[in-house]
Amino acid sequence: MNRPTDVRGRPGPPLMIAPGKPGDGPAPGAGRDGRGAGAPPPEHGVHAELQERTADLQRLKAEYDNYRKRVRRDRLAVREIAVANVLGRLLPVLDAIGEAREQGDVTGGFAHVAVALETELAGLGLQSVSTVGDPFDPVVHEAVSYRDSDRFEHPVCTAVLRPGYRVGEHLLRPAQVVVTGPPAGP
Repeated sequence: MNRPTDVRGRPGPPLMIAPGKPGDGPAPGAGRDGRGAGAPPPEHGVHAELQERTADLQRLKAEYDNYRKRVRRDRLAVREIAVANVLGRLLPVLDAIGEAREQGDVTGGFAHVAVALETELAGLGLQSVSTVGDPFDPVVHEAVSYRDSDRFEHPVCTAVLRPGYRVGEHLLRPAQVVVTGPPAGP
């Protein structure tokens, strides 16, 4: 019997069937079950090997399940990176549409195209990260200037010069903002 070399367990001879003729009874001196007196049950070795093979199979199944989970996680990560790269390349287009909107140039058919583009990008998970009045967060905001004011207890974004965007947890670009907050110093 050929055994794989990477299988753990005690090597042993292959199981053999004792020669005999049909209808032969137990050998002389054998017990009720056909074994000699005091002989260990043959199932003991087979049972131990079965347990060992079952444990090997369980380990292989666990390794395969972990592999499947890792592949699924890696595929999602690759997809998120690909989407983030494409959306990052489209940010200048969104900036141009925003500038055209501020100047009143987004009208007619161009307005429909702009809305359709923004809707599709939002469907891919693109989100704006700042609006006027948000508390300043250096993780998602880039402060271009700071103004002192007694009206605010904490720094607040009072103007958004360039919007920031994220996809899921991935920040594509921080927002450039003007921050207003309490005067610095003692």
